[in-house]
Amino acid sequence: MNIQENLVEINSNIERACRKKNRTTDDVKIIAVTKYVSVETAQKAVSAGIRHIGENRPEGLMEKYKAIEGDVKWHFIGTLQSRKVKEVLPYVDYIHSLDRLSLAKEINKRADRIIQCFVQVNVSGEESKHGLPTREVEAFIDRMKDYPNIRIVGLMTMAPFTENEDVLRSVFNQLKQLQKMIQQKNYEYAPCTELSMGMSNDYTIAVEEGATFVRIGTSLVGKEF
Repeated sequence: MNIQENLVEINSNIERACRKKNRTTDDVKIIAVTKYVSVETAQKAVSAGIRHIGENRPEGLMEKYKAIEGDVKWHFIGTLQSRKVKEVLPYVDYIHSLDRLSLAKEINKRADRIIQCFVQVNVSGEESKHGLPTREVEAFIDRMKDYPNIRIVGLMTMAPFTENEDVLRSVFNQLKQLQKMIQQKNYEYAPCTELSMGMSNDYTIAVEEGATFVRIGTSLVGKEF
């Protein structure tokens, strides 16, 4: 697994997708998802130029945070249990999975600074996926004004695992329209300028539809366990 070569290819694909939509590549940040790889492999990704690392589990986040050297932003991208919030907060720059009031209350209570959060949205409606239904997002974000330690920087979704490009575009576009609607409200606590969407199998489509963060694991760092 040559991470440097993989990163060159991914950057090239992102550049092509941006060019199609008259976007600049500066708008798109790659999060290396390191759930299935060792600290050593994650370190290689950072050495190759990655500046954002995403972890799904508190244990993995803490382990890699303590071991990895470099200027890195840390993203918690998995489902976050309320009882694990106090473990995660000292190590995290972004949380991508805010999807319920009980979690917002716990983050707000435990935080000693403003936490950058994405509201997770279940655009596809699949029962296997976490996140708020699209119809509940606006009211949920309205409620976030009561939690001064939370800043809603954007929305996040996971698309269905499919090769049907029309389905993927529809999901990503729906999230983009929702993000634009929230952004137009000009909430100070919820600027909602970011879109976290797209993974190894669909990130180029996500970029074409407006993603600003793509979460890439297998095609960047591989899978070791």
